[in-house]
Amino acid sequence: MRTMNSTSLFTNSISWLFGIVVVAIGTINVFWGNDPGFGIFLLLLSWVYAPPLATLFREKTGWPLPGAVKIVLGLFILWAALGVGELFDKIELMRGTF
Repeated sequence: MRTMNSTSLFTNSISWLFGIVVVAIGTINVFWGNDPGFGIFLLLLSWVYAPPLATLFREKTGWPLPGAVKIVLGLFILWAALGVGELFDKIELMRGTF
């Protein structure tokens, strides 16, 4: 049985948290955005941040997904969703629906 040290527990927690945030952003874009394809793209990208899938990817391909790649991808996702994707306007549309 493999034990987790505090660093890997912290990084896994951050990865899960960011993955959940990306799922939320993707869901908002699918249902309240003008481009559901972008939302689906974000939903697919969110899987990168699930630690079990990163492990599966490493086992199947032999290539680990470096943390720097996840950080750059995360910055791109945030830039695209907040700036180009007008996330706050879409959140207002969503709030108006409920």
